[in-house]
Formats: sequence, C-alpha cells, structure tokens
Amino acid sequence: MTGDCAWSHVAGEPGGFSRRWPTVRVMTDEGKPTVQDYMTRDVDTVSPDDTVAAVSQRIAESAEHSGFPVCDGRHVEGFVSARDLLLEDDAEPIFKVMTTDLLVAHPEMKLSDAARVILRSGIQRLPVVDDAGNLVGIISNADVIRGQIERATPGKVDKLMRTLENIHGVPAADERRQVPLADLTPTQGKVYADELEGRRYELERGLAEPLVVIDTGEDLLLADGHHRVKAADRLDMEEMDAYVIVIDEPIDLGMAKTAEKEDLETIADIDAVDYAHHPLVETTKRLQEEG
Repeated sequence: MTGDCAWSHVAGEPGGFSRRWPTVRVMTDEGKPTVQDYMTRDVDTVSPDDTVAAVSQRIAESAEHSGFPVCDGRHVEGFVSARDLLLEDDAEPIFKVMTTDLLVAHPEMKLSDAARVILRSGIQRLPVVDDAGNLVGIISNADVIRGQIERATPGKVDKLMRTLENIHGVPAADERRQVPLADLTPTQGKVYADELEGRRYELERGLAEPLVVIDTGEDLLLADGHHRVKAADRLDMEEMDAYVIVIDEPIDLGMAKTAEKEDLETIADIDAVDYAHHPLVETTKRLQEEG
C-alpha cells in the first residue's frame, strides 16, 4: 500500500523519526505563535479503502475541499487531491492513487516556518501530525495569513495598557473574560464588507482572535476587533472572548470621544462599507490606471 521511508531529520532537533514521510518539525521559540494555535482541529478525512468515485463525489459536493488527508483510524497514510483522481477508475481504492510523499507539520512548529513551507512548496494545506503520526489538525495558507493580521496578542494588550497608564497616570490591570456583545461600545464607525466573510469563517470554526476591550467602569470600549464583532453579530452570537483592560479611575479617553462624536453606541452603528472602497483596492486600481 505505501512504502516506508524515514522522516527527514531537522538540524538541532534531538533524536530522529522513523515514520513515513519527510516532516517539517521545528520547535517553537517561547512566545512565538505555533501551528497548533491556528490549525483547524476538526478535519475531514477519507479512508484508504474508499473508492475514487466516493471521494470524487465528496469533493464535487464540497465548497471547501479539493482534497483530503487519507487516514487509517487517526494515523495519516497519505493525501488525495482532485488531481490524483483524474482518469482513475471509479472503483479504484484510494490507497492506490493517493500521494504518499507529502509534507506534514508538527503542532509545535512555528507558524512562520509553516508559512515558509506552504509558500515554497506551492501547496495550500499541511496535515498536522503528532509524534506518532496521528492527525491532530490541518494548517492552510489562509490560517497562516490570518496569523499575521489583526492579531490580539498579550504583548499588544500590554503595550496598550502601559500607554494608557503613562498618558493618564492611572493604574490599569488586564484580564481575560467573555464579554457580552450588547454591552460593547464601538470606537470605529466603519468596517470593510470584504473582510467580514473571512471573520465569519474564523468564528464558525472557533479560530477568531480575542477582542481587546477597555473597561472604564461605565463603558466597555471596543479597542480592537470591530470586524470580528460585526461578523459575530450577524451570526447571532451573544458574547466573545476578550482581553479586557480594566481602569480603576475615570479618565478622558480619545476613543470614547470618537464614539460619542460619531454617535456609536452599539454594534448596529458600525457600517460595513463596500469592498471597492477599501483603501488597498483603491490604491491598486490607481496604480493600474497610472501604469
């Protein structure tokens, strides 16, 4: 069914592996985002004994999948793509047509290293396996991109908290908690409609980053995550995970003035503007016209 070959040994990695395929395993630096932070854990798979016809039908009916990891139980045996199925007999079992020479990632691999592998190899998804070769998730090029934008990291929160303390001279503390969306006061009046679908995808799969919220004692000011809350509102979600910066004393915040000036009171007051108005799109269009 499949031939045995050694996993490639990564320089600096203690010990070696004697599984099936070249793996890309790089241990994370402390504090760096890893594959397990962004991978999708609920992965659709097929069996080695499934037929070409059955898997072709699944791909044809799916809006998300152009291929599947092939697993015997939890153990990854290969990967099958739509291209592998071309011109194959409908009754042929998948283990005869699947790709067995594939790259896989480890959960503790740095996200930046996964990005390099995906970019250099030209593939769209990397199966994520543990030390025993069991499938624990999948990391896609979209997940990698998501890891680089709108990330609400503890460092980002700490920087905002220190800034508030230095400017206003009041103590602040941070905590992680669920916040009711109905209690949030927006501080940004517009979001881009083209980004909302991506945020919806993240929310539906439990991949969205926490919000950043400032608790003044009177208001919960949304400092970061307006696209996420707008998408969550459309999904009828009632609360979201958030980093909350708690301020013990009343202060005059610029973002609170912005909310008041623009009459922003609830999520419903955030407008989703058309894709064509996105500044990146306008810049690109202008450059094309000038060229």
